[in-house]
Amino acid sequence: MEDDFVAEYQSTRMSIPELFRCPISLELFADPVTLSTGQTYDRASIEKWLGYGNSTCPVTMQRLHDKSLVPNHTLRHLIEQWFLTASIHGDGSVLMDPINSMDISLSELKRNLRLPSSTLTTKLETLRIIEVLSSESSIRQASLVQAGFFQLLLHVLFQAPVAHNDEVTELALDGVLNLLPSADLESLNMLRRESNLTQLVFLLDQNNVKIKTALCHLLDTIATCSATQELCLMLGRRQRVLQVLVSLLQHKSDAQASEAAVRAVCSLCSSEANRATAIREGAVDGLIAYLHPRSRNRSAARALATLELLLGLEIGKRKMNRNPDAIVTLVKMVFRVPSDQGGSEHAVGSLLLVCCDSAKVRREAIDAGVLTKLLLLLQSQSSAQAKAKARALLKMLIPVIKNQVL
Repeated sequence: MEDDFVAEYQSTRMSIPELFRCPISLELFADPVTLSTGQTYDRASIEKWLGYGNSTCPVTMQRLHDKSLVPNHTLRHLIEQWFLTASIHGDGSVLMDPINSMDISLSELKRNLRLPSSTLTTKLETLRIIEVLSSESSIRQASLVQAGFFQLLLHVLFQAPVAHNDEVTELALDGVLNLLPSADLESLNMLRRESNLTQLVFLLDQNNVKIKTALCHLLDTIATCSATQELCLMLGRRQRVLQVLVSLLQHKSDAQASEAAVRAVCSLCSSEANRATAIREGAVDGLIAYLHPRSRNRSAARALATLELLLGLEIGKRKMNRNPDAIVTLVKMVFRVPSDQGGSEHAVGSLLLVCCDSAKVRREAIDAGVLTKLLLLLQSQSSAQAKAKARALLKMLIPVIKNQVL
């Protein structure tokens, strides 16, 4: 039977937050219950769905091996509190304050995450709600940050983790990433504490691509923020961090993971102090594997710019010369990457760096067809810098061509 607050809602005109709507009926939850997939539905709606013989979750379409329905007490309580904060006017309309209407509910959410006695189910319910709220709007994100949820989620992830529960980690990371645009990134320096940094490396090292991908986004933010540069250097000295990122660069089955990893690697390598360690842990080979022309990579120009930086070190050149795919891949990138993103310039610049010290590499580049690519580049609308590097590389290759003719 419906509760009094649901019946009262039906007698008024109210705009329901998306979080409080059943995905099936699109109506206000009367009795929210959660499936094994983590999705919440109104009991009457999901029972009807299952009664028709369906054996999948309506939202995720995952097959249900367990059809039990678990009451979502946290969401139910939030709805009750949300309704009580509504201002009901004499004409039956309802006015909601978009920022302050859930202050009481936010306090309960914080309490659920802080209390050691909170059950795993309660924590999961709470984190799902925070994930939804944090993705609503910039206003909602700012209110959550002001209420201390950014630091609280970092605490859940790195200071008081729920052992062996990937879903808690995934939801907490989703919330952190949603709140990043509104947060004071100085808070991330809590990771400079050895125990917290060890926990980050531990999470990065788990066999969960979604968690690895989310952490890549976090690492990218840390490496590009002026307030966290010391933390960036600490991460650059962690061999395992770079090893995991390099392995993700070559993750052919998950484009999102490889894209997130290349951004993280490039950002970490923007600090000169991190480059030698990155090279030793396989960054040159990883970037070449990412650039290998098997598909169109969205961050190719950035990867090439980072590769050019790494080739500025002798150890980078040595790594490049040992990679059998390196020169062919770079030659193909000379006129394959959109020139307005600087990709062609960095591909030619990388070739310049490795060709200047090795006649063998110069011959390999010619055999790979670099001359045609350079001539096309010079006739294109590429930047002046790209054309200047192309002319310098042509000048370097001309003696090799003459010797081959003779």
